[in-house]
Amino acid sequence: MPLIIEAVFIAMTMLVAFLLAFLMMFLLALFLSPIERGLSKAIWDYAASRNLRPSSGQKGAGYRDFSKKS
Repeated sequence: MPLIIEAVFIAMTMLVAFLLAFLMMFLLALFLSPIERGLSKAIWDYAASRNLRPSSGQKGAGYRDFSKKS
């Protein structure tokens, strides 16, 4: 087999392998997103029921003030 054809074949094989790996990661994230959303909601509901949110009289900046410039 000529060298140029072999190089093109190897490059195309590597490109297809990369795209398949990307597709598998995308499908895994798509499949797990409802589970993550449910866990996140459960954690926020638990924190709200236990009143774990910082009170308004607490000193220090919260996470919402993090992006404000001083």
